[in-house]
Formats: sequence, C-alpha cells, structure tokens
Amino acid sequence: MTDYSPHPAIEYIWDKAPAYAKAKGELASLEAYKLSLKAIEMKKSGENSIGAQEREAYASDNYVQLCTAIGEATEKAELLKWRLESARMRFDAWRTEQASNRQMDKMTK
Repeated sequence: MTDYSPHPAIEYIWDKAPAYAKAKGELASLEAYKLSLKAIEMKKSGENSIGAQEREAYASDNYVQLCTAIGEATEKAELLKWRLESARMRFDAWRTEQASNRQMDKMTK
C-alpha cells in the first residue's frame, strides 16, 4: 500500500459532523410534523368519517409537499452518513496497515 495520511479523513469527519447532525435534526423535525400536518388536514377536510378525513389529508398538497421534503432530507442525511462512513473506513484501513507494518518490522528484526 502507498503512504497515506489519516489526517484528511479525520478532518473530513470533524468538518462534516455538524452538517450531518443538522440534516438528521431536520429529518426528525419533518417526521414529527408529519403527524401534526395530517391532523390539521383531517380537521380542514370537512368530512365526517375518519377514513374520509384521512383520505383528504393524505391527498392534500401540503402533505404531499411534506413527504417530498422528507425524501429530500433523508437523501441529504444518508449521503452525509455514507461519506462520513467512507472517511472512517479510510482511517481504519490506514490503522490496519500501520499495525501490519509494525508486525512486519518486529518479524524482520
């Protein structure tokens, strides 16, 4: 393996952690609001039965927009998550290589 410095991977994790935390927070907020929006839309529907109210709530533009926002927030959070995981994997590979090199040095001395 070629010489590799773990520092860029560690710095990447450090730099991107706040963005990942923010993305996860936004996703959680949208998921929590989903129930409230459903209730609001059901109340506005003017229907008498719960089933009809639910149907109208799920069909509302606001609910559809929220679902789209949840999808986008999930995509953003997952992208950051896997980029961070990739940086961790690069560091782990470097650490394993260093341990192997130390073992080889011990065996050849």
